Amino acid sequence: MTRILDPLLTVEELTVQHGALTVLGEMSWQVDAGEILGIIGPNGAGKSTCLAAVAHAVERTGEIWLGDDRITDLTTWELARIGVRRTFQHNGFFGDLTLLENAMAAMLLDHSTSLAQSLLTPWREWATRRRAGKAARELLSSFGIAGADHHKRPDEVAYGLQRLLPVVLAYGSGARVLLLDEPAAGLGSADAERLADLLAELRRRRVAVVVAEHHMDFVMTVADRILVIDQGRKLAEGKAADIGRDDMVREAYLGRAA
Repeated sequence: MTRILDPLLTVEELTVQHGALTVLGEMSWQVDAGEILGIIGPNGAGKSTCLAAVAHAVERTGEIWLGDDRITDLTTWELARIGVRRTFQHNGFFGDLTLLENAMAAMLLDHSTSLAQSLLTPWREWATRRRAGKAARELLSSFGIAGADHHKRPDEVAYGLQRLLPVVLAYGSGARVLLLDEPAAGLGSADAERLADLLAELRRRRVAVVVAEHHMDFVMTVADRILVIDQGRKLAEGKAADIGRDDMVREAYLGRAA
């Protein structure tokens, strides 16, 4: 395994089993702040399961560390609160809310009041909502989402923007680790470039980004390092140029030559 000095997120021997079937086998990897780790593999390789296991969305064994803190036993909710967050293959937002309202909901923990405060001191509720709206507008704008789109529902904006929105919402008021499950699915070249720019911005903000993708070409352009898995096992790990020349990787994607 490629070693990183003082990594932000460390995964050790992560294993997921369904009865006698091993879906993910003793997976170990690391990612640092400001680094993009790409996880690639053919369909059914275990990419989504790997992210789900880190987020504690499935039963698993192994160890997970955030810096020097062991976070193995934290729930998905607890992980999200400390900044370890995940997106899904399908768009993750409230379809009946505007983009701005979605962003406000994503930042609710940082901009909310108790029921008692809402009833007894309504001016505090108003002030909190005002701050939340300002923070939400700043969040969307900082990732290049134009103000003209803030008051539109997701189904009223282009598909490419719909795919970017869950990543922005997952970042919220500041994530430390983002686990992105096939964010480039269905994107054309222009939208893929916009996603690549967003990932570069996350790198600049020192977020540790893990991108699980089936599309090898996209990951090769954005990732600092690549982890290849097949049938739930690590196949290869290294820099994009080295992975692209790996015979085992080519075989996993293209099949064995006759």
